[in-house]
Amino acid sequence: MEAEIRWLDDPEVFRVNQVAAHSDHKFYKSKRAFEQEKKENRRNEWQQSLNGKWKFRFSKNASERPKDFFQEDFDLETFGTIQVPMHIELAGFDKIHYINTMYPWEGHIFRRPAYSLEGYTPDQKSFSETEYNPVGSYLTKFDLEPELFGKRVHICFEGVEQAMYLWLNGVFIGYAEDSFTVSEFDLTPYIREKGNILAVEVHKRSTAAFLEDQDFFRFFGIFRNVTLYGIPSCHLEDVWVKPVLLEDNQTGEIGIELRCSKEEENKEFYIELSLVDTDGKVCWEKRQDFKQQINLKTEKIGQVVRWEYGNPYLYTLQITIFDLDGQEIEYIPILVGFRRLEIKDGVILLNGKRLIINGINRHEWNCSSGRCISIQDMEFDMQVLVENHINAVRTSHYPNQIPWYEMCDQNGIYVMAEVNLESHGSWQKMGVIEPSWNVPGSILQWQEAVLDRARSNFEMFKNHPSVLFWSLGNESYAGDCLVKMQSFLKEKDKSRLVHYEGVANRREYVDQISDIESRMYETPEKIEQYLNQNPKKPFLLCEYMHDMGNSLGGLGSYIRLLDRYKGYQGGFIWDFIDQAILVKDEITGQEVLRYGGDFDDRPSDYEFSGNGILFADRTEKPALQEVRYYYGLHRQK
Repeated sequence: MEAEIRWLDDPEVFRVNQVAAHSDHKFYKSKRAFEQEKKENRRNEWQQSLNGKWKFRFSKNASERPKDFFQEDFDLETFGTIQVPMHIELAGFDKIHYINTMYPWEGHIFRRPAYSLEGYTPDQKSFSETEYNPVGSYLTKFDLEPELFGKRVHICFEGVEQAMYLWLNGVFIGYAEDSFTVSEFDLTPYIREKGNILAVEVHKRSTAAFLEDQDFFRFFGIFRNVTLYGIPSCHLEDVWVKPVLLEDNQTGEIGIELRCSKEEENKEFYIELSLVDTDGKVCWEKRQDFKQQINLKTEKIGQVVRWEYGNPYLYTLQITIFDLDGQEIEYIPILVGFRRLEIKDGVILLNGKRLIINGINRHEWNCSSGRCISIQDMEFDMQVLVENHINAVRTSHYPNQIPWYEMCDQNGIYVMAEVNLESHGSWQKMGVIEPSWNVPGSILQWQEAVLDRARSNFEMFKNHPSVLFWSLGNESYAGDCLVKMQSFLKEKDKSRLVHYEGVANRREYVDQISDIESRMYETPEKIEQYLNQNPKKPFLLCEYMHDMGNSLGGLGSYIRLLDRYKGYQGGFIWDFIDQAILVKDEITGQEVLRYGGDFDDRPSDYEFSGNGILFADRTEKPALQEVRYYYGLHRQK
């Protein structure tokens, strides 16, 4: 199969040769290897990081890119280097550009989504043949680590903006969009023990740009980790643990689905599963013959400790594959929390108690490296949440790095896990609702792209007890495509609620999309009006208390509603951290924070990028004192 540049223009092509989305579980050679690596803080021996210095060349558009750079004998004389992961703009290439609702090309070029209006098709070649659509050509050479010899080898890109083509040793491997979701490929047929040449071509924009119109700086490049995985001969491809807290809030059940693969068809294996509490006591165990699909029906396991804010108790499900000689083939530990989420009498209940969301919206951000953030950044952010009685986070507006969900599990932080979808500029123009070419809307050719994003989000994070809500995305109006996303999630997962705010603009979809009445920046008076009308759904503010030039002095007006209306569940403040970039001032030589518009970026929403309760360098704003006080009044234990 050959790579096609026209895929950039076609909304129906968004993944080529990718491994199907699956759970984010980690796997190890043995339980002993896992414990040693954890104790000594060593890497998993079946993983090999490809982070580091790569060869790199920047091109203004597709026609100027080095088309054959992936060939093994290509002359790289014109290539420089770039750090991976890193945004290309922050490496000194291209333009730094911040914008909120509009598409970044408005006012520069006329462009409409394929199939949204009569006469607009992929044949317009909006991205593949435009004058400005930068390309980053990446290349690295590597030898396999000995622990990966003889194994199936997958490569995992955790985040690439926005469209990527991949080659290994001169052979085309695959294509991916969806910037904030893991893209995984099987390299096994073409990988060598020594002297591998990996090439990645990243295009700043494709049809995915119409779906990724979030309120942020518009970067591109490989901005999250790149990792090789050695897959053992017998492997759990996917794990779905289904813990259930029963109505008595004291006992639990567990069901498990496994998808397995093996290379040696004639060799037999078996699986042992055990659920262990924090004291090491085995609460449940089972032995299972190895099959490609295993569905362990729900079984009672007796007394359990609930998982919730203030008491995030986690069990460990230990899954081990053995051969018939008793040799360990693979070991997988998964953290498990028992909780029950439901709506009764118009109120969201967690473990039988009314759920109150003292929440925050959070972009991933570092003032020096943009959305390329570190574990230390995440640990700092988590500490801020814990110390200020913030019990919930909305991953605005895309899937976050995998460790963040693990931290939320461990700290009892409730997660609204958002799909990478925002098409704001396709339906709101200059503050006015005008959806004549809204995508995805009800356009059939865009349906699979957004369904795939929902599927990937679900499959990756389905085992995390912290995830209470699946969110269909942000500010994308509404239509039949979102109905399909809702239906997929409701059919797959009965243990969580589905959220989407956009039906506030299309009330004809109110019975088809979202389990919650979700609005942005609604006044306390309008919230009361809704709750006094015997509503069908509980009320949640997915964004409120916009913290731009605002010390959050009005927060008390919303908090007081919690005492008056059970159907009011709280909300998520906008937002956690300013988006600003630390640069050296040309005149003074001092380091300063610069916001949208400070980089001659047009169109721009200027300082609108600065509305966090933290400054971009993570120092506190006065607003955080208001959050600490008012959220502390309704801190649930």
